[in-house]
Amino acid sequence: MIASTPIPVIETAAAPPVPGETRLRAGAPVVFTDGHHFSLAGPQDLDAVVDAAAGPLSVILQVTKRCNFDCSFCSETLQEPDPSLAVLERVRDNLAGVPRVFLSGGEPLLRRDFIDIVDMFTGTVLGVPTNATRGIQHAHHLTGKIAFVNVGLEGPRATTNRVRGDYDTVLAGVRAFQDAGLPLSLSAVVYRSTLAALPFTYQIADVLDAGKLKLILPLRKGNALDLAGHEFLSLEEATAAFERLTELRTVHDWRPALRLTAWTPATEGHMIVVGPGGTASAWPVYTAPDLLEPLGSLLDEPITALWQRYRFQRNHYAKYLGQSIRTLARSDRPPARPVPAGSVHA
Repeated sequence: MIASTPIPVIETAAAPPVPGETRLRAGAPVVFTDGHHFSLAGPQDLDAVVDAAAGPLSVILQVTKRCNFDCSFCSETLQEPDPSLAVLERVRDNLAGVPRVFLSGGEPLLRRDFIDIVDMFTGTVLGVPTNATRGIQHAHHLTGKIAFVNVGLEGPRATTNRVRGDYDTVLAGVRAFQDAGLPLSLSAVVYRSTLAALPFTYQIADVLDAGKLKLILPLRKGNALDLAGHEFLSLEEATAAFERLTELRTVHDWRPALRLTAWTPATEGHMIVVGPGGTASAWPVYTAPDLLEPLGSLLDEPITALWQRYRFQRNHYAKYLGQSIRTLARSDRPPARPVPAGSVHA
């Protein structure tokens, strides 16, 4: 039996309030700690949690399909008109009860009214996946309004330039986010030819004090259809790369959390993506056209109704709770040592 309200989510007591986060009642089975991570509160049976849930933990809302990069792995090559603010307000109303929403794209910061969209979702935990190229223009307007920005970066300059886009422009945007006090997360799409760059990517994440580094394997869609076959890693190779980074993390004391999402039956359809026209779909569904399995329109129905016909409920909760992907938690930094009186810093 599907419950009548979405599953409650709470902050952990030790975590500071996250901008835009709604505080929900205590005793909830799912804990949202720092804007980045969900976890089960104490011993819980995943299947029981899923059975009790009437809605998802997280939804991706595409506010545009436009982008100023042409990433070699991009799956979002089919264009659609940008949704109006009125359409987005209707979608927002029908997403009521979802703990976290990613305002995504394309490149969401290309919208000149992006801050209006952020303001529309006050009370919801917001993540913003971005290439950071419009970070200088938007960063200070986002302060205190979003939980974190998730910036795509495949590694050092040559690697990022080849796979994604202009490394230096991305880093300029990242610095603007940091200057504005916005929490940061990194994601990297991994090819066989970029495996050697991964330790440097993790080092960059550590230098930037990112909350996490998320590794993703490309899907055979859009621009990735033109990738050479040898660029796609097997699950075994991806797992070996993760384990190598785990060893190096111990050696170098890197702090960001590490995540690896591979496309297996356990992660099929785990994301709910809402397109610019309001259609919600399960993604990625391997037998579906464009890997999208439509669930219905959020212009017509609330998310609770779409959830009932969503056949990947367990995959969704397992993935976002870190039970179907490779994970390493963030390592806490030791307390700062006091500076002796009279010390001089260059």
